[in-house]
Amino acid sequence: MKFKSIIKRSIYLGYYLKKLETKEFKVLLNQISKDYDLTKPRIILDAVLSVYKYNIGLMDYFIFKFFEKNSEEREKWVGTGYKYEFDLWASPKSSRSILENKLEFYKAYRPFIKHTYCTLGDLDLQNEKAMQVLNNKSGKIVVKNSFGQCGLGIEVLLCENYDLNSLVSYMKANNLNIAEEFIIQHDEIDQLSSSGVNTIRMITVINKDGDVDILGARIRITINNHIDNLAAGNLACSIDLDTGKINGEGIFKDIRKKSLSRHPITNKYLVGYQIPMWHEVIKYTKEIAKYHPENRSVGWDIVVTSDNIDLIEGNHNWCEILWQVPVNKGLKDILEECRYA
Repeated sequence: MKFKSIIKRSIYLGYYLKKLETKEFKVLLNQISKDYDLTKPRIILDAVLSVYKYNIGLMDYFIFKFFEKNSEEREKWVGTGYKYEFDLWASPKSSRSILENKLEFYKAYRPFIKHTYCTLGDLDLQNEKAMQVLNNKSGKIVVKNSFGQCGLGIEVLLCENYDLNSLVSYMKANNLNIAEEFIIQHDEIDQLSSSGVNTIRMITVINKDGDVDILGARIRITINNHIDNLAAGNLACSIDLDTGKINGEGIFKDIRKKSLSRHPITNKYLVGYQIPMWHEVIKYTKEIAKYHPENRSVGWDIVVTSDNIDLIEGNHNWCEILWQVPVNKGLKDILEECRYA
């Protein structure tokens, strides 16, 4: 390994240690030590060495189950460090602000956003946009911060409990600046789980010919939760791009939990479940991917409704965990093929 790479990955290691969820790390360390008859120092050393050799994060080591894999298998996985460097190429910092700031995103992709939304400023002014959100047909309001990530800080409120003044007060007290209607998802998707909106993550890249390639599709399915992120304890499944059918069991981010063939609450079978309006989903995805092609690779969170496809957000950091773990396969070779001058 070159000296510059050692320095860079040492910096990454420092970042991983700073952001490390110590309690979760210790729990997994104890579990793996017990289950695989490995000493804790050996596991820690292997995890640290993997940061340098395979450009992964410390928690990636557990989530990707590197303790079960040989060096050839480990080399195939896209880890946190590798993905960060890919993102710098795919969505340079000079162009990614429309993906990081939801207010900018809503303006940039307005033609594709079907649900009503407003800003804290609109609510203060008590204008028409604010009234539309407060009186939307779902009876619920989603409130969030424009720089929120991974579902953190998102709340779902009942319209009947608020007027414009009390909603403004609540949002100011909780550092929230966007309010939008709760999207009513397609009945067939609602059957999987109705506790929250089950979004589809469509991952795209603009290829060297200027066309859109879809790198993968994953559906995130809620389990008694109003947000669908893996980090919140929900399920994720892979979707066959040709058919729009779920083609893998539901996985958890927590490696201690087994994959599921049925939803634990609704008891619906996951594998073979047909995503409605799939051809429309593919067409819609390619249209939004081309709208701002300066961001070459984006993970789009979309919702299928009864008569439309709606857009929630786009992510330059579209999560290599969500992409790879549902198919139990390292997909680095795909990103290697994507990169061009």
